Amino acid sequence: MTYERFKHLTFDGFKRLAQDASLSRYEKIGFPDSYREGKEEDIFADIVQKLPALTQKNKTVLDIGIGCSGLAFMLIDLCRKNNHTLIAVDSEEMLSHLPDEQFITKTPGFYPHDCSSIFSKYASEIDAILTYSVIQYVFVETSVFDFIDRSLALLSEGGAMLIGDIPNISKRNRFFSSPSGIRYHQEFIGELSPPIVRFNTIEQGQVDDSAVISIIMRVRAAGFEAYLVPQADNLPMSNRREDILIRRP
Repeated sequence: MTYERFKHLTFDGFKRLAQDASLSRYEKIGFPDSYREGKEEDIFADIVQKLPALTQKNKTVLDIGIGCSGLAFMLIDLCRKNNHTLIAVDSEEMLSHLPDEQFITKTPGFYPHDCSSIFSKYASEIDAILTYSVIQYVFVETSVFDFIDRSLALLSEGGAMLIGDIPNISKRNRFFSSPSGIRYHQEFIGELSPPIVRFNTIEQGQVDDSAVISIIMRVRAAGFEAYLVPQADNLPMSNRREDILIRRP
């Protein structure tokens, strides 16, 4: 499977991946197997540590872009165990891979535009919102601030939102400019050529420091707490990705 197939994905592109029976569950969500296989338990542990409501009882949970890999099934299992209500948002094609259970409300469509039922029913009532490795596609396809603003309106008092696995091109450039980043790259490709790093240039379609910090500033200006937090060191792309954690006071 070539990495090129997973570049420049869109909502419709993910629909096509979801319908391709030749792909693994990781490839259906846009990752080569080597990026996720055997690693999702660690990823999920990091998510749960940042969204403690998931370990409590009788909460309302929203996953935007839930996908169909092991992470989705781990979340479903935890919600079943803790008697949560789970609202799962993704394309109909992706959601078809998930079980139909009474505690799961599947909402097919492009969030937030196709999800009016969520905003009318769950305003200020959702205890935990998770959107993992999704915001980079929102950044390109629609208004990231509309995505954030409307999500904030769903959070309950004390509720939290995790915008996880953000591929920050600025963080990536810093890493691959370092001695450890150069060694990492050389070991990965099996050659001594250095990684390509570009500073002071426009990175079209890429999330960078300015985008990440502007999200935090906007959220805080709206009266919510927002934090830029690292991923656990054992996560597969922690050296070039990071998370934003939002809390409603």
